[in-house]
Amino acid sequence: MKKDINKIAIIRLSALGDIVNTAIVLQFIHKAYPKAKIDWVCEEVFAPLLQNHPLINKVHSVNLKELKKTKSISKLFENISKLRNLDNYDIVIDVQGLLKSAIVAKIVGKNTYGFAFDSARERVAALFYKGSCRVAYDENIVKRNTFLIGEALRFRISDEMILDKEPLFEVEKYGDIAEDKKNIAIVIGASWESKKYPKQSVAKLCDELKESCYIIWGDEKEKKEAQWICENSSYATLAPKLSLNELLSFISSMDLLIGNDTGPTHMAWAQNIPSITLFGPTNSRMMYKTPLHVSIKSPSRVDIFKIDKNDFSIKEIKVSEILMMAKRLLYGL
Repeated sequence: MKKDINKIAIIRLSALGDIVNTAIVLQFIHKAYPKAKIDWVCEEVFAPLLQNHPLINKVHSVNLKELKKTKSISKLFENISKLRNLDNYDIVIDVQGLLKSAIVAKIVGKNTYGFAFDSARERVAALFYKGSCRVAYDENIVKRNTFLIGEALRFRISDEMILDKEPLFEVEKYGDIAEDKKNIAIVIGASWESKKYPKQSVAKLCDELKESCYIIWGDEKEKKEAQWICENSSYATLAPKLSLNELLSFISSMDLLIGNDTGPTHMAWAQNIPSITLFGPTNSRMMYKTPLHVSIKSPSRVDIFKIDKNDFSIKEIKVSEILMMAKRLLYGL
């Protein structure tokens, strides 16, 4: 028998890909507790992505990254005061499993829930939870998130539910894209250089695809790399500068996305857009595979407990292998 739960707070501060992968829980919570109000606490930079979500009551933002840089005591107390003045929640669920997210959860409410000591990314986080569950740290990230939420709220989220999920975000289709060819987004950025597929290989891939390939970039360095690709492939087009919500809309309008292990790539899975994720120093634990969402891993071995950021083996992935998968997803070949 499930206890009545009316107010739920989700703590998932960052990063973009993790927030996107966590958002799947909203539709399942809503079905299990249709009258419950769900609030979300995240880093300020990611708040716009969540603010207009129909299943989120309120988005509360903090700026811990700025605090880390400035070490401002006044800003620290300002953030703490803001968190302490939030609603009284029936349960506060920390999906991140870090010390900082666990402290935030504890400030937000008393009835905290998170990963157990041997399951949290930072084990000390478990000391701040009233309730916890065990799920292997090297388990698939989406399954970790959904298992934690299911245990916290006492209902089961099955693989079938995940496979049959609705798009995680409501967006309007992006207007200014080609109509006479297949539209393919290619994400070239990543948080580490070793996660990036070489620009020369991306240009070659665009030439082989012979469709409208939009090169997505995030900062000026990535923009220069994207421009180089466009100069070296007649099928590549520089994507416009996009806000988070515009990026989500743009990706939701594509026929296929190909990208590194990074936030924008995971948006394709979130929106049920076919995708190919390229892995070098990380592996497919970071995505949920489906017939439409596949991955290619470089030859290197990955220890998820000790990631080697100097593993540049992603460059060994062959363009021909990506092309074969792309043709299957685009044309059923």
